[in-house]
Amino acid sequence: MSGANVMTRERADVGSYDDIAAAAVRTTGLDDFGGDAHEEGLRVLVEDLNSPEAGLTGRGNYFQRSEVKSALVGRLLTQAQFTALPQHADVPLERPVFVMGLPRTGTTALHRLLVSDPAHQGLEMWLTQFPQPRPPRATWEADPVFAAMQEAFSAHHVEDPEYMGIHYMDATSVEECWRLLRQTGKSNSYESLANLPRYTDWLRGQDWTDAYARHRQNLQLIGMNDPEKRWVLKNPSHMTALDALMSVYPDALVVYTHRDPVTCIASSCSLSAATTAGHSDTFVGGVVGHTQLDLWSRAFHAFHDARPRYDQSQFVDVDFADLQGDPLGTVRGVYEAFGMTLTTEAEARVREIDAEARSGHARPSHQYSLKDYGLTETRVRDAFAR
Repeated sequence: MSGANVMTRERADVGSYDDIAAAAVRTTGLDDFGGDAHEEGLRVLVEDLNSPEAGLTGRGNYFQRSEVKSALVGRLLTQAQFTALPQHADVPLERPVFVMGLPRTGTTALHRLLVSDPAHQGLEMWLTQFPQPRPPRATWEADPVFAAMQEAFSAHHVEDPEYMGIHYMDATSVEECWRLLRQTGKSNSYESLANLPRYTDWLRGQDWTDAYARHRQNLQLIGMNDPEKRWVLKNPSHMTALDALMSVYPDALVVYTHRDPVTCIASSCSLSAATTAGHSDTFVGGVVGHTQLDLWSRAFHAFHDARPRYDQSQFVDVDFADLQGDPLGTVRGVYEAFGMTLTTEAEARVREIDAEARSGHARPSHQYSLKDYGLTETRVRDAFAR
């Protein structure tokens, strides 16, 4: 998994897909991948990662291999749970909330506020990597997998405090759900971490319905002990595949966040560059700028093209400035739009989480500029013009 060791370890190459799959089988002692829906995408991805275009360094090889292996380990572990607990398929999953928008539009902050409601559940970081029915919170510290992940995140805080200023994480944090989507080989998280022209082309032509079907199965499994709680999920990549999401979750409630794309792209380039520092000789500067502008402008247009096809009462829009200026009022507006009840207890939790976010370690702060990534304001505005 990603953590302190990834910082210092190196490999001569990423290795072949079959080699990584065999390593995932050895690590878990499991060999049932539940079919081969994941294989095509991950094979294209691994081929791309080994190419001159990716230009990976020894550190980059180690990091990227661990990311592919992590997707395969997640799939194996999930499949074993699906088999052991067939009753997961009967768990109801009604009107889940999906927060989406361009990166750095406040999706993380809004997601954490909405999940703080005791009537809601989110996807904790450790359960995205090791899916299982969520155990009682009081037992987590005693779980060896949870403890190992917490230790790795703590080491990462010490090793790279600046990164934590950009995007604070630990094993208890509610996280994005792309780790569930990548179990089917479909995730634009990979494109945010490397220059992958073939994988990008492959993904562009894919129907993501099977990835969302497995995503739903994972949520049914993880939420088995909390069937009465509404799921609140978040991932900018949902913009890419709104039709697939809505076909699997026809009653989904979509919260869409807005912010000036010039700021979003500069910030997402900065996050990609910080995450992959020292990983590649090609994924730097202007290449980061070009790939991220292409990725997110495509996602933006895909979302806005698809949205009119659905019942607009299932969508609500949130402006970044409103969220910053009045977080509680923004949350209240989301609840009202969807006919949800904001209890006194939930309101108190929202206030508490907001106060925490404004002080202490989770407060994001970093510096960035478009020109560091070979981009201009005009070029960004043109890419997002509708």
